[in-house]
Amino acid sequence: MNFALIMFLLLVLTGAIWLLDKLLLHKRRPPGQREPWWVEYPKSFFPVILVVFLLRSFLVEPFKIPSGSMLPTLLVGDFILVNKYTYGVRLPVINMKVVDVNEPKRGEVMVFRYPVNPSLDYIKRVVGLPGDQVAYRNKRLSINGRQVEVTRDGEYNYVENGLNFVSAQRYREKLNAHEHAILIQPDAPAFHVSGVRSTVPFRENCAYNDEGFTCKVPPGHYFMMGDNRDSSDDSRYWGFVPEANIVGKAFLIWWNFDDLKRIGRTIE
Repeated sequence: MNFALIMFLLLVLTGAIWLLDKLLLHKRRPPGQREPWWVEYPKSFFPVILVVFLLRSFLVEPFKIPSGSMLPTLLVGDFILVNKYTYGVRLPVINMKVVDVNEPKRGEVMVFRYPVNPSLDYIKRVVGLPGDQVAYRNKRLSINGRQVEVTRDGEYNYVENGLNFVSAQRYREKLNAHEHAILIQPDAPAFHVSGVRSTVPFRENCAYNDEGFTCKVPPGHYFMMGDNRDSSDDSRYWGFVPEANIVGKAFLIWWNFDDLKRIGRTIE
C-alpha cells in the first residue's frame, strides 16, 4: 500500500472542496444555513491531513519493524522514526530529490524502497558506498581489501517466527565511526548461492561462490546488509540500492508494545 499516495489524494480532495467552498459555495448558502456534511467534514480534515502529509514527507516518518533481519539492533515490533531530510529533500510520492543535504555513510541504518518491488519499504545497514569493493567470505566482511573490525560480545538467543529457537553469537562491528551489534549463527552456511536472484542489476560487478561473494558497488548505488547476517535477505541476494530508492535514516525507537524499556532508544 502506497500510504504517501493515499495521503496525497486525500489532501487534494479535501483541499479542493475547501477551496471550492471558500470561493463559491459559501456565497450561495443563505445566512445561518449549516454547511452540508460533504463540505463540513473535508474542511475539518484538510488542515490535519496537510500537517501530517508535510511532516511525513519532509521531516519524520514512522515505520514498524516486521522481521528479525536487523536483530539485535531492531526487534520485531519496534516502531521507529525515520529522518526524511538528512539524505536530501525529496518530493513526496515520486521520491525525487530536489535538495542535496548529506550522503549516506557506512554503518548508518537506512530505510529504502525494495529494488525488486518498490512498493515495499526495507530497512538495512549501509555497508558499501558507491565505488566500494565489498567482500563477504566465510562470514567476514571486508571493504576495499580491509577486513571490518569485529569483537566477540557474548551469545544471543531468540525465537524465529514463533517456532524455531535460534542460538547465535553476538559481535560488535565497527564501520567507520559506527559501532553496532551483529549476529552470526555458527551452524548456518556461509552463503546461499542459490538465493542470489538471476535478475540482479549489475550482476557482472559480483563474483559468487559457496564461501561468499565480492561486489563492486556501481555509481549512485549502495550495498545494504542486515545485522542478523544469517537471517537477512539483503544486497547479497538481490543487488544494490539505487540512490533514487532512498527513503531516510532510521534514528529512534519510539514505541514497542512488548518492551517499554526500548522507547526512546537511539538506533546505533
